[in-house]
Amino acid sequence: EVQLVESGGGLVQAGGSLRLSCAASGFTFDDYAIGWFRQAPGKEREGVSCLKISDGSTHYADSVKGRFTISRDNAKNTVYLQLNSLKPEDTAVYYCAAASVSAYFGSFCQTSGGVSEWYDYWGQGTQVTVSS
Repeated sequence: EVQLVESGGGLVQAGGSLRLSCAASGFTFDDYAIGWFRQAPGKEREGVSCLKISDGSTHYADSVKGRFTISRDNAKNTVYLQLNSLKPEDTAVYYCAAASVSAYFGSFCQTSGGVSEWYDYWGQGTQVTVSS
């Protein structure tokens, strides 16, 4: 059974930091890219960051570039999203998702990493709230 389990969300003041984790199981980790998305109340879901497990290539949305960092621990089948310099507008439910990229030609994260339709599996989400 495929599972993606997010953790690490919480309430933090503006300027603070959080680290989100996405623990994956039930599929071959190296054949996938992991994306982080977020959705704030009343807004569309937004792609935040992407990491292709096999080669470590990454991509970030302009709104988080320089503040968020995506990384992986292959031994733990876990992808992390470090959130620094948080702003109230970062408040949202954050989801991780997995996309099979073994047959994808090109740079997945760069070209399709922020497109939710490419992703096969989703976690349940973790709430991040940033107070001003």
